[in-house]
Amino acid sequence: MPRSFWRATAEAVVAAVDAAYVASQPVDATYVADFAQLTVTNATSALALAVDLGFLDEAAGLHSVASPLCRAFVTPNLQRKATALRVALEDYEPFIRFRERLMATGDATLAARQVKQLLDLTADHEEVRETLLSLGQYSQALIAEGGGAYKAREDADAYDLAALAEGCATDAAAEQLIRARLGDRALSNISREDVVVPLADALKLARGGDGRGAVVCAGNAVESYLAGLGGRLGVGLAGKAGLNAKAQEIAAQGHLPTKLVNVSRYLGHIRNAADHGVDADIGVPWTIRGATGLEYVFVACSFIAATTERELAGAAEL
Repeated sequence: MPRSFWRATAEAVVAAVDAAYVASQPVDATYVADFAQLTVTNATSALALAVDLGFLDEAAGLHSVASPLCRAFVTPNLQRKATALRVALEDYEPFIRFRERLMATGDATLAARQVKQLLDLTADHEEVRETLLSLGQYSQALIAEGGGAYKAREDADAYDLAALAEGCATDAAAEQLIRARLGDRALSNISREDVVVPLADALKLARGGDGRGAVVCAGNAVESYLAGLGGRLGVGLAGKAGLNAKAQEIAAQGHLPTKLVNVSRYLGHIRNAADHGVDADIGVPWTIRGATGLEYVFVACSFIAATTERELAGAAEL
């Protein structure tokens, strides 16, 4: 069955989400059109695309907030808006496929034609192209090179971390972001209580400038993840205390390649610096910068996602 695809600019989607969030009650396309100064046709398409992106829910023509990321659009901070949209795009299959084909072909029109065919989209390929380019450029996931050429950012996953954390003051918003960074495959294999929630807590601590607390909390989450991984793989971890010891034992049994072991060492050593007081090498404790705490949370998510891919015989990615 063909898949519906809604033509809308990124600006219209952001305006529609802003209108729904500020209203604090279900709204229809007419309300959004009046509030955001859009035509009813554009408001209808923008609302439908916002639903597809996971920002809004729809029932009987009325739209309501579905994601805590919506809060990021109620601000003049363009970087924060771009970052929130980019988080959503990482779970939006048409954009993921478009970016992949754009990187493979270097031709946005051809990439749109291919995505239309691959996903059996209802819209014309030019509508697919214009919508996905608008979303990609607004979110800074795609770069215009001039002459009608575009490319995906090489650092497509390298968000402005401070802006990304900005809207994560609540438990729900922080967990939503952590889930987006881990991805569905990792989430299907890990404990929410032992891994996802501590990572969300770490993100909130990092947002508040508590680098040490963020590292300790996220480090505990990674160690819990490794304990679960060892159990699934049949690797005995009894007596293997600490993140590094667990990762090394799993690697010794042939389940963790060298590149991922080295990522785990970064996570383990930073955690030890945050958690073990005076360092014998320097005679004083390490101070953990706020930026280090923030970066640590995202590296932890990337490590878990990449290790899950290896466990499930998926892509070799870091």
